[in-house]
Amino acid sequence: MQKLDIDFDFRTEAHGKDVDFASPTLKKYHQFLWSKPLPNGDVFALNVVNDSPYLHYKSRKETFHLTSDSISNSYRSSKRMSKVIQELDSEAKRFQNVGNTIGGYIIFPSRSEQKGFSINQKRGVDTRIADRFDLTLECIRLHYLGASNPLEEVLNRNANFFQLFETFNEYVKFFLLDDLVNPNYDSVKFFLPFGEFGKSAYPSDVSEYLRYMKNSNAFTQERNQRIDHWAAGRLLPKD
Repeated sequence: MQKLDIDFDFRTEAHGKDVDFASPTLKKYHQFLWSKPLPNGDVFALNVVNDSPYLHYKSRKETFHLTSDSISNSYRSSKRMSKVIQELDSEAKRFQNVGNTIGGYIIFPSRSEQKGFSINQKRGVDTRIADRFDLTLECIRLHYLGASNPLEEVLNRNANFFQLFETFNEYVKFFLLDDLVNPNYDSVKFFLPFGEFGKSAYPSDVSEYLRYMKNSNAFTQERNQRIDHWAAGRLLPKD
């Protein structure tokens, strides 16, 4: 029986492909970590169907198709950030190394009954989010409050998924995201100073990038420790 390894780099078995789909260990870790009781007592039992890259959860009312998503973004392959990254390539590489451990990944619904972007896609193409998880989590917090946000349309389409966790507090606790919110669970700890969603969320220069990297990496590493603590004494299921 195998224990969860918070230092495992999923790229080592993806062979240059998209880690979210190509790493069997990442899928196994997601299934292991998140197959646990929901606030209503039902078990969020994640299953693989016919060797699909997706995980599935069948509730009393519907089936949810879920896929992995990276929540640590070094922007190392971003054309928009190329001028900043070329000055900091070694730092960005180390950033990428941290982000490819389990603390840098989460699951989201991969599709809904209505057509449109998935959550993964929408948070990547909207420059007000710029694929940053701190801003994604703020949108999720606002969704639970019924407030407007840049991801409002896609979060509303996937409202049944978020209803499984009942409240923002419980969503954060379920996915071990506690280190990205304050102790009262009523505000997000942003990687960069945040006022509103009116401008591009990309780090604007080297100084901002380094601050963003420091805070993002700190969260990933803290979440890894939280995951490690949760997994202590629990063994991964056999293949």
